[in-house]
Amino acid sequence: MPAEDIIPLIPQKPPFVMVGRLMSSDENLTRSSFVIPENNVFVKKGLFQEAGLMENIAQTAALRAGYIAQSENKPVAVGYIGAVSKFEVFDLPKTGDEIVTEISVQNQVFDIAVLSGKVWLGENLMAQCEMKVFSKNE
Repeated sequence: MPAEDIIPLIPQKPPFVMVGRLMSSDENLTRSSFVIPENNVFVKKGLFQEAGLMENIAQTAALRAGYIAQSENKPVAVGYIGAVSKFEVFDLPKTGDEIVTEISVQNQVFDIAVLSGKVWLGENLMAQCEMKVFSKNE
């Protein structure tokens, strides 16, 4: 799914969009990609910073929820990060790099999901964390 088609699926709007394309999504695993632009708010000295990696994981989770809502003909819910744990950054991607982010659902009860997120640059794991996300229909 190209970038222009994902904007309605996430609450964030340009220039604060940190996902570029929905690669795949099923009930347990969602994959997105993002080419890091030079003018990104989270780029410093040519590197996509830790906060950007965390936001990319969170927006991939939002993209997953939006995609599911759209496929079920439901309104896209707003999501809130309840907690982040085990956040590790191994390296920072640079501008022009295309990162791939994977979100896997560890547990979901009603509107609360516990997710595992990983950001890859090619074969290299750049960052990972666990995230608890709450969804709320407006």
